[in-house]
Amino acid sequence: MNNTFPTEGNLSGLSRKDFQKEINNKETDLFILKNKKGMEVAVTNYGCAILAIMVPDKDGKYANVVLGHDTIEGYETHDGYLGACVGRVANRIGGAEFTLNGKTYPLAKNDGQNHLHGGLRGFDKYIWDAEVLEDGVKFSRVSPDMEEGYPGTLAVSVTYRVENGALVITYDAKSDRDTLCNLTNHSYFNLNGGGSVLSHVLQINTDQFLENSNQCMPTGKILSVDGTPFDFRAPKPVGQDIGANDQQLQNCGGYDHNFCLPDTGDLYEAAVLSSPKSGITMKTLTTMPGVQLYTANFLGPWEGKGGAMYDKRGAVCLETQFYPNAMRCEGFRKPILKEGETYHQTTVYAFSAK
Repeated sequence: MNNTFPTEGNLSGLSRKDFQKEINNKETDLFILKNKKGMEVAVTNYGCAILAIMVPDKDGKYANVVLGHDTIEGYETHDGYLGACVGRVANRIGGAEFTLNGKTYPLAKNDGQNHLHGGLRGFDKYIWDAEVLEDGVKFSRVSPDMEEGYPGTLAVSVTYRVENGALVITYDAKSDRDTLCNLTNHSYFNLNGGGSVLSHVLQINTDQFLENSNQCMPTGKILSVDGTPFDFRAPKPVGQDIGANDQQLQNCGGYDHNFCLPDTGDLYEAAVLSSPKSGITMKTLTTMPGVQLYTANFLGPWEGKGGAMYDKRGAVCLETQFYPNAMRCEGFRKPILKEGETYHQTTVYAFSAK
């Protein structure tokens, strides 16, 4: 891996000067990760956002397979979490409160009456400290006690590495009090580099998913994918069943559901996304027990990188996570990080083309 400065001339066309800005007495910057196979990843310490992932398609032409912005101002302005690290707790918490050790903690209601992606100012809106490593870049910050309503001072880091044809994301955290911790990356993937993703082919290696209410909130019930539009055990186009007369799809305007993975702590191949057009395939592997399939049901319309318009169904998110709303659902593993214990999770996005 090489992190080269200046970063001009990188495959994504992003300019370092467009990502250098002082915000709240901290400096943002652009970092370029490369490997010998020609894969290139652009990231910033603003929200640990992944700005671009450049991979060759079946013809050897490079495609940027994630949505993003050309400048740091784009990430400041929009609230779509494009490519960002989401926390302290990713996804939704029903009623915007949780009870831990007998005490109830109220949270911001930033998704109707519910709490979403860490609150009004989640991890995606902070400038993280950056450390360039020999084989990647490590972003870190300290989330103070009661930030966005969460107890405990949380020291957290997110490390990005490019290994062979894969982006490896490692999350680490430790708290001085019992708290909640559920970190994910919110990249919007489009393996054609633009347009609709309904023709992308998706496989999800599980036979269970979580039932959602009409607020896209898990109810606590685990459902079988058998005979439903949620059966991705055999590869099928994302759009094949997205318009089906199905209450779960109607509740969320498309797919916005957690799929249940083996809870072993081992790296597991959760999903395989591919594009017949570009020939690019992306495998998602994770140590987490869940993955959220989101088909950008409420995206945009925004102007994104290179003047491209980002709109509904223009991307697929595969967000690895603990089950959403777990603190309000009996039987779900709780995203509780005990005082002094270490949170350590890994997610891999591995790319190939043929």
